[in-house]
Amino acid sequence: MKKSLRYALYVLGFVILLATVGGCSFLRLSPQFGAEAKGARLKTIQASPNYQHGVFHNPVETNMDIGFQGFMKLLHTRFFGDMDNQTPDWEIPVQQIDTTQSAAVQDTATVLTWLGHSAFLVEIDGKRLLLDPMMGDIASPISFLGPRRFSRLPVSVEALPPIDAVLISHDHYDHLDYGSIQKLAEKTGHFYVALGVGAHLERWGVPASKITEMDWWQEQSFQGLTFAATPSRHFSGRGLTDRMKTLWTSWVIMGKEDRIFFSGDSGYFDGFREIGNKYGPFDITLMECGQYNELWPNIHMMPEQTVQAHLDLKGKLLMPIHWGAFALAMHTWTDPIERATAKALELQVPVATPLIGQPVILHERVPQEDWWRKKE
Repeated sequence: MKKSLRYALYVLGFVILLATVGGCSFLRLSPQFGAEAKGARLKTIQASPNYQHGVFHNPVETNMDIGFQGFMKLLHTRFFGDMDNQTPDWEIPVQQIDTTQSAAVQDTATVLTWLGHSAFLVEIDGKRLLLDPMMGDIASPISFLGPRRFSRLPVSVEALPPIDAVLISHDHYDHLDYGSIQKLAEKTGHFYVALGVGAHLERWGVPASKITEMDWWQEQSFQGLTFAATPSRHFSGRGLTDRMKTLWTSWVIMGKEDRIFFSGDSGYFDGFREIGNKYGPFDITLMECGQYNELWPNIHMMPEQTVQAHLDLKGKLLMPIHWGAFALAMHTWTDPIERATAKALELQVPVATPLIGQPVILHERVPQEDWWRKKE
C-alpha cells in the first residue's frame, strides 16, 4: 500500500513538474506575451519617480485585492449569476470605412472614428493617428480562448492607409494586440507608448528607432502635434509575473486648434482635475465607461464617474468608450452607455454616440443615436 501511494505521489509530482515547465516555456517562448525590459530601457524605468521596489505605482493609493470573499463572489456570479445580455443577441450595426476615401487625410477638420472598444482612428492637422489599435477578434494571448469581439471590424488593419503615429495606453490584451502591431509595424511612422511597453513592440518587429517611451507628464512634439503622457489609475501586465512592470497612461493630443483627451483605462481619481487644469479645456474627451464592477472600483470607473471625470478635465464633448466590443465584466453590454448617457443628460453634458466606424467631425457633425437599442 505504501509503495502504491509513493508511486502515485511520484506520478503526481512528475505531472505537476511537467505542467510547470510547460507553462513557463509557453510564457517564455510565445511572442504574444511580449518581453521584459532590460539594459538601458530598464535603467530608464528604474529612474522614474513612479517606479519603486521593482514595480510602477498609481498616483494615489489603489487597492486591487478583491480578497477571498470577493473571489468567491466572482466565481459565484460567473457560474450561477444572471449572465443574460452580456453580449448582443443580434447583429449590431457597424459602419464600414471606405478606405478609398480615407486615403486622403483630413487637413481642415479633426475627425475621430471609433473602431470599437478603445481603438480610434484620429485625423488631426493633416496627420493620421491610431489609439490603442486592438483589432484582433479575441482579447487574449490564446487564439481559441478568451473574450470574443461582438461584431465585425469597420476596417481591417491591412486596409488601413499609412499611419503617422500610434499611441498605446498600456499593455493589456484589449488595448495592445500582438497581431495588430505586427501588421502595423511597417505602415506606421512612429509608436508612442508608456515606459516599458517598447520591449513588447521590439520583440514583435518594430524597430527601436520608431518607438518613444514616455513617463507621466512628459511631452513629445510630432510633426506639429504635441503628445503628453498623463497619469491614469490602473495597472499593467501580460503574464503571470509582470504585473505593474510597465507603465499605464492616458494621453493628451494637442493640435493647432483642437485638443483631445484619451483616458486609456482608469479608475476615478483627482488626477483628472489636475490634467484638466494643466492641459484643458478639451474639445473632446474619449473616456472609458465599461468593464467595471464593485469588486474593482479603483481601476475602472463607474459610468457616472466617467461623466464627472469629463467635467474635471474641462471637456466640451464626451465620448464614452471601452464598451460595445468585448465582455470583460459581468454587467450587461448596454449598461455602460445607458448609465453614462443618463448621467450626461442630467448634468447637461453633450455626448457623442456614433456607430462603430462612424466618424465624429469636431464642431461639425456629432452622431447622437441610441443605436445599441435593438429596434423591434
